[in-house]
Amino acid sequence: MTFWDHLDELRGVIIKILIAIVVLMIISFLFKEEVFSIVLAPKESGFVLYQLQQRAAKGMGIESFHLENFNIELISTQLASQFITHMKVAFSCGILLASPYILYQVLRFVTPALYENERHYAVPVVAWGYALYIIGLLLSYFVIFPLAIRFLGTYQVSADVPNLITLDSYISTFITLSLLMGLMFELPVLCWLFAKLGFITAGFLRHYRRHAFVIILIAGAVITPTADIFTLLLVSIPIYILYEVSIGVVAVGARKIRE
Repeated sequence: MTFWDHLDELRGVIIKILIAIVVLMIISFLFKEEVFSIVLAPKESGFVLYQLQQRAAKGMGIESFHLENFNIELISTQLASQFITHMKVAFSCGILLASPYILYQVLRFVTPALYENERHYAVPVVAWGYALYIIGLLLSYFVIFPLAIRFLGTYQVSADVPNLITLDSYISTFITLSLLMGLMFELPVLCWLFAKLGFITAGFLRHYRRHAFVIILIAGAVITPTADIFTLLLVSIPIYILYEVSIGVVAVGARKIRE
């Protein structure tokens, strides 16, 4: 194929992706009640995480543990704020729902240009990267964001200063945390890629294990702006486990290359 033929095919891929995103965005926009019932669920004390905490405490015999009922009220301070937020959430849902199709189209376009050994790795690497990203999103939704919003949304320096949290602030925090956690969970895939390029080795990762743990704790503190050590560890431990998994992935990859 000529250069212009490749451009025509790329244009076709981009058009297909945009159509898929727009269609799924419109569907998400129309199902407003269902979408926002999911997005806004963590702001209420009936959310699944809080209920599990309560049951776990009772199961361990900690009768004194009790989560106060709360419902963080959101406000809209600008005329078009709610409509713009609705569009932003629908667009995010459109991209998320279309992501498998997007990856398929990208792989379908790129694969013919890869060598045989590169094709052998392309699909598994993309599949694992996508799976890890989804796991990061789920962890953010079910654990990280609820804990952050409960702490920050109910924290007061004084009873005379009520919290007036805007809808835009809530949604922006929700999307940002989800994106960051998804990216953090790409660590094993990135380490494998850097090892293939010769930038790092399993020995290098083992040598700087302690340094990595400190960096992960700092990153966890940035991602979760809460003051309790429980939430910090809840974020940092899974990421550190991924770091250890990355060492194993790099070591296995290096062993296969030697073989």
